[in-house]
Parts: sequence; structure tokens; C-alpha cells
Amino acid sequence: MFAILATSGQAQVIDRSPRPMPKPVYAAAAVEAEAMPVAAADAPKGALLSSLRPMPRPKQLSAKVAAMAAANAAPGLDLSTPVEEPELAAVAPPSKKELRRKKREQSSMVGAVCGVPVIKGEEIAPIKSKVKGCGVPEAVRITSISGVRLSQAATVDCDTARALNTWVTDVVQPAFKGQVVELQVAAHYICRSRNNVKGAKISEHGKGKAIDIAGFVLSNGKSFTVLDNYNKTLRKVHKGACGIFQTTLGPGSDGYHENHLHLDTASYRGGAYCR
Repeated sequence: MFAILATSGQAQVIDRSPRPMPKPVYAAAAVEAEAMPVAAADAPKGALLSSLRPMPRPKQLSAKVAAMAAANAAPGLDLSTPVEEPELAAVAPPSKKELRRKKREQSSMVGAVCGVPVIKGEEIAPIKSKVKGCGVPEAVRITSISGVRLSQAATVDCDTARALNTWVTDVVQPAFKGQVVELQVAAHYICRSRNNVKGAKISEHGKGKAIDIAGFVLSNGKSFTVLDNYNKTLRKVHKGACGIFQTTLGPGSDGYHENHLHLDTASYRGGAYCR
């Protein structure tokens, strides 16, 4: 009886060979190959030449390429035009006396806000508004950040003030080799809709969470603006703001920020929004 079972088991193994069956596609290809007796060497010369000749580009792809070329030619941020770079080497470094004075100012809590010695300004009364969504419960009016003055006092909340300080010390000053003495502020708190579009949501400016920077003044008195000097250095400080701020917008983002950098601390579920 065991012999019979062994015999039947062997028969079953033989019927179901471990060799995989050929796939239908490959099998069909093999049949077609066998059905073509003419070798490549025997094929007419013209046929070989035509097989090596690239096929014409599909009409849909041609249309897509043409559309992309038209988009690239459209007016917008032109990075191909040479833009003046700041001559940082020509600017004299600050003297030891100036460095000592700046260090004393930065270490002093006199005039400091938000618990950070280098953020100078004043605490102001909570800002309330009849417009739903506008207002700043804990507002401050800042005048300088890490020894860099603001062209106008900016009303923001402390989260935005601290983010601005981090950006100035970690990104802006290294990019300009420590020679920035002023930030040109284009906008801060104002109760309005986004991009001043009627019916749009309240801007982060209306919540004290945004500040717009239009340019930078160096210690030699020369200024570089986003509108006229969006060069490699300004693109670097623009990119470096991403992550420090939750929203960064500038030239080429949406058409509303061609002359300034919009920086805000609004929180988003998807993380920072940088354009």
C-alpha cells in the first residue's frame, strides 16, 4: 500500500513539473519570431535605414512643448537678466568700538520685548477690531532686531517678532556678511483681506502675524530692494525664510509680491508654504 502511494506521489510530481510555464506574451512573441524567416542581414537596405530613423514627434507632444515654450516666454520673473550684486568686500567691517556698543545693546533688556534682549520695541495694548478675524491680543511694536533697525516701527505678535529675529541673525546677516543695518518694512499690522481682494479671507497682516520686507540697507548706505535688485543674495534670504516663517512669498509667487517678501507665522496642517 505504501508503495502504491509512493508511486502515485511520483506520478503527481511528474505531471506537475517545477519548470514554469511560458508567459502568453513571450510565447506569442516566440511564435512570431519563428514565423519571420528573413534575417536582418537579408532585409533590404532601405528597410534598415527606415527602422533606424527616429519616428516623428506626436502632435500632442509637439503642442505641449510649444505651450511650455510660450509659458517660459511670458512676462514674469526673469532670472536671465543680470542683476547688480552687493559689493560686500568694499564695505568696511564694523570697528571694535561699534561691535562693543552693539553687544551692550543686545545684552541689555532695556527696551526689549517678547523676552528677547535683541528685540527692541514696546508692548502695546491689545488690538481689537469690529471686523471678524482682525486684531492682535498680545501686540508689540518693534523698532529693531539684533541691532538692525526697521525703517518703520512694525506692529506684530511675539511669534512673528521672534521669527523675524531668527531670520535676520541666521539668514540675512550671513548672506550680506553682517553688513545689514536696516530692514525696509513695506507693511505690518493692517486689517484687510488677502491681497486686498474683496471677499477674500482676512490677511495674516490683520492678525499681527505678517510683515513685508521691501529691501535691505547696508552699512555703506547702499540699499538693495526686492523690486530692483532681486539678485542671488536676495533669492538666498528669500529661500532661507522658508521654515522660519510658515508662509514666504516673493517675486514669481503669485503676482502680488513682486516688490517685497511676505513673511508670516500662520500655521498650516501641511507645513510651511513657500513660493
